[in-house]
Formats: sequence, structure tokens, C-alpha cells
Amino acid sequence: MERQVRVSVIMGVYNGEKTLNEAIQSIVDQTMTDWELIICNDCSTDRTGELLREWMGREPRIRCLENASNMRLAASLNRCIEAAEGKYIARMDDDDISYPERLWLEADFLDRHPEYGFVSGQIDGFDGKRLIPDYWHRKEKPEKKDFLSGSQFVHPAVMFRRECLEEMGGYRTGKSTRRMEDYDLFMRLYASGYKGYNIQKSLMRYTISTEKDKYRFRIDEAKVRWQGYCRLGLMPWGAVWAIRPLLVGLIPKRLLLALKTRKE
Repeated sequence: MERQVRVSVIMGVYNGEKTLNEAIQSIVDQTMTDWELIICNDCSTDRTGELLREWMGREPRIRCLENASNMRLAASLNRCIEAAEGKYIARMDDDDISYPERLWLEADFLDRHPEYGFVSGQIDGFDGKRLIPDYWHRKEKPEKKDFLSGSQFVHPAVMFRRECLEEMGGYRTGKSTRRMEDYDLFMRLYASGYKGYNIQKSLMRYTISTEKDKYRFRIDEAKVRWQGYCRLGLMPWGAVWAIRPLLVGLIPKRLLLALKTRKE
């Protein structure tokens, strides 16, 4: 009998050899077993391809795709979505660790709550040395207006109903969304009438990037915000929030992290 796939986990990876094994192992260790993991290798130049071949050799639920040229994350994820067989599609990044019950909790929630198109949850941050509990806490039931302050869902912890992604046409792959594909997608989903929910429990250890953002990415974010706020009917007063990333981008990222994690 052909195996039924309930959840397709999708991952795009580029030069992830240092963290990839732990990320994949965290999916293999899930309490849910009816999943598949589809990984798109975006022309990695390190040992990523070798590691993926080793995993496919010992775990039949893992499938790998290879890009002929570097396509970036959004396009890689769209390839994974096209290949996915599951009823639900869950995100995962190559440097994060999903806790054992993550997939079961999210799939169970979507089974019991047809009014929601997708679900995410809380996360613990990891800066390479220490774990920061409940990092980036997200509101349980975000509303359209909440997107003014930023994305309301942690992207690598999200699980979608398949039809939601198909109706949206997947992720947008334009220049302005190269680092904002998730924020853009969430706002498009809400503008189309879908809603998301955040489980009030930590589902993942999320790796915090300390690399300095290039300012042009802040400009891209401002564009994505502007377009999203127009779709959500949050203009003209949302214009002030649209330029917020341009101002925040002037503050060193390490200082922002220190301010966020400083104890009261």
C-alpha cells in the first residue's frame, strides 16, 4: 500500500553543512511519522549536497531537489511546494531545530480548526551560545492591523493548508521580496481572507542571525510593507510604519539584540 503523506516539510538550503544535520534530525525525531521532507539545494558550494545524499540513502521520507542555478529561497521553496504531496505544508530552515511535538501540534490544530488557513507558534532564540526562551513572542490571534509592527508569524515554524499556498501562487520571487517573502505572503493571505494562529508554546529553537543587514534590504522591506498595507486597507496612516525599517536599519543589529534581551 502506498504511504500516505500528511505533512510535507519544505526547506531551501544554501551552504548549510554546519547546521543541516541537526535540522534534519529534528524532523526525523518528530513524534508524528506520516511526513515527508523535501529539501531544495540552491547550488551549494560546500558539503551540503554530499550530506543530503547520505540522508536520502538512509531515510526514505527525505527527497532532494537541485537547482541548476542559484535561485534564492522563495523560488527554491516554490519548487518544493510543487513537489509536495502532503495535505499540510510546513516550513523548516537548515539552521533551526524543531521540537519533537511541533508537527503533531500544528497538524492537530489545523484538523480541529478549519477556520484558520495556517498556524505557527512561539520559539526559543539561539545566538550560538545561549538559549533565549520565548524570543519574539507573537500574538495568539493576529489581526490585519498587527502587521503594521512587523510580521506576525515566525516563518520557519509555520504550517499551511496546501490550498492556501496554491491559491496565493506560492511565494513571490521579485527583487523586493528576496528577504521578505514570508512577510509578503502572510499579508497576501490575510488580504485574501485567510487567518493564522500562533500556538502559545515554543515549537522550535530558532537561530538568531547576527550578520549586519545591507541597507538595501531595508529599502526592500519598506516596499513590501507599503504594498502589503495597501492590500490590507491600512493606508494612508500605515505610511509611517512603512518607513520604519529605514530608521531601524540605522541602529547596529547587536545593539538591537542587546536591548531586546536585556533583563528589566
